Amino acid sequence: MKTNILVIVATSLLLILAGCRATPVLNIENAPVNVTSKHSANDIKKVIISSGAGLGWQMKAKKAGHIVGTLYLRKHVAVIDIKYSKKDYSITYKDSTNLNYDGTNIHKNYNGWVQNLNRQIQARLSAL
Repeated sequence: MKTNILVIVATSLLLILAGCRATPVLNIENAPVNVTSKHSANDIKKVIISSGAGLGWQMKAKKAGHIVGTLYLRKHVAVIDIKYSKKDYSITYKDSTNLNYDGTNIHKNYNGWVQNLNRQIQARLSAL
C-alpha cells in the first residue's frame, strides 16, 4: 500500500514538473506583410495594435516602426518588441516577470501567446 502511494506521488510530481517545462523563446523574424501599395505603414501599425489589443496585449507605439506589447496574465507579465515596415514585421522577446526566463528558455505558455498574436496579425493583414 505504501509503495502504491509513493508511485502515485512520484507520478504526480513528474506530471506537474512536465507542465512547467521551459522551451526556447520564440521570436518571429521578418514575417512578410503582403498588402497592396495603397496601404501605409500606419495601416500596418493599426493592424498590429488592434490584433494585440484583441488578445489582451497592451500595445504602445514607441516611434515609427516600433511597438511594445505587454501581456498581464495573473502574476505573469510578458513584454515584446514589434518592429514593422510595409514589407515585414518581427516580434521579439523584451522582458518578462514570473515566466522563468533564463536567457534562452521561457515558460512554454509564452510561445503560445506569441504564436496567437502572430496568427491574429496575419489574419488581419490578409483582410486589408
